[in-house]
Amino acid sequence: MTKKFRPLILMVIFTMLIGVAGVSAQGGEVVFFSTQFNVVEEAEKFRAILDDFDAGDAVFKESEEQTVYDTLSAEKEQDAGSADVVGALHGTFPTLVKDDVLFDLTGLLEQVEMEYDIADAFVELGKMGTADFQYYIPWMQATYIMAANVEALEYLPEGADINALTWDELALWGKNIYDATGEARIGFPVDGLWHRFMQGYAFPSFTGGMVTKFKSPEAVAMFEFLRDDLWPYVHPQSITYSFMQEPLLNGEVWVAFDHTARLLEAFNQEPDNFVAFPAPAGPAGRGFMPVVVGLGVPANAPNPEGAVALIQYLLMPETQGAVLKDLGFFPVVAGVDTSDLPEGIAIEQAAVAAQASAMDALPALLPVGLGERGGEFSQLYKDAVNRILLNGEDIQTVLDEEAALLQALLDDTGAPCWPPDAASDGACQIE
Repeated sequence: MTKKFRPLILMVIFTMLIGVAGVSAQGGEVVFFSTQFNVVEEAEKFRAILDDFDAGDAVFKESEEQTVYDTLSAEKEQDAGSADVVGALHGTFPTLVKDDVLFDLTGLLEQVEMEYDIADAFVELGKMGTADFQYYIPWMQATYIMAANVEALEYLPEGADINALTWDELALWGKNIYDATGEARIGFPVDGLWHRFMQGYAFPSFTGGMVTKFKSPEAVAMFEFLRDDLWPYVHPQSITYSFMQEPLLNGEVWVAFDHTARLLEAFNQEPDNFVAFPAPAGPAGRGFMPVVVGLGVPANAPNPEGAVALIQYLLMPETQGAVLKDLGFFPVVAGVDTSDLPEGIAIEQAAVAAQASAMDALPALLPVGLGERGGEFSQLYKDAVNRILLNGEDIQTVLDEEAALLQALLDDTGAPCWPPDAASDGACQIE
């Protein structure tokens, strides 16, 4: 069979498969390349989950990101490659899209969404900036959320919904706590993942972007809010915090932001004393940073029927629940049974789901296209916030100076814009 006609035949196969409620057992091997669950212990747990897949023999092959690139690129001219499904972080897919090695999964997504409710924000990410091509279907996620001691709840601003807070309400909440206790009890991991807070939560919520609006009037207003309205109620020891679960457990902090993995022990140890909730929203939306993992199908998959069946299996709420319970990655579909989860994970799961499915959700992805210079990118955000909030320097001056360094980095790497910024031709440009 020539390569010219294979995509047409695959399209017919996919159309036939997704035209029914499910895929009956097809038999044969379904080869699954995954950049996730590469650790031996994790791989064993995931293979145990795949044991319940009954539409063929799922062969799980742990793979490094570069190996995925090299393999699919080398095989793209072959009639049949070696992978049926590829599981990888969102940031892996731009290179695969550029190499034109993926099948359009729009039809399969439509079928899946007839059965399961997938967060719209993640579905949009899988289009990779296009209008009508689904390069990957969301598989699972990790993220950052908020946590609070139940003692803080009585000081919530009147009428505020903890699952739909605004940044203004968070600041007022901190003020109410301070007025009642005499202590600043909001906490951030300034010595930890503080840069992710700025990149994925603050900048998107206030400006609508992560990069393009770096020195904009909206960014200036954001820093004015952080400096004048929120920072006075942030615990002074925040500059030393790396993980927020410890200050939550010892009572120094009553309201905190951090990665789910760095809050988990607070929920595990004292599940009755803490609540989890989504990050607040700003003028541009509810910015949040999902670590999104997607499922793609190579255009020359040797077993497309098995690929369809495996993706459907991986998106079943039962399978998503098993991955959550055993491996700690959160679902992208609704309806996952959390009744038998460890208490800490169950608490976080509710907040993660509420954040991803919020009407004003604005996902901001981890940086894409910077390669080994990603650390420099993050340091620029740290430097900007430290100069403004800790050193008291002029906001616009700092943003202008750091923006020049940021633009030079983007130009050097050629990194195009990524969500929430609009896609760009060539290196992302700061306005």
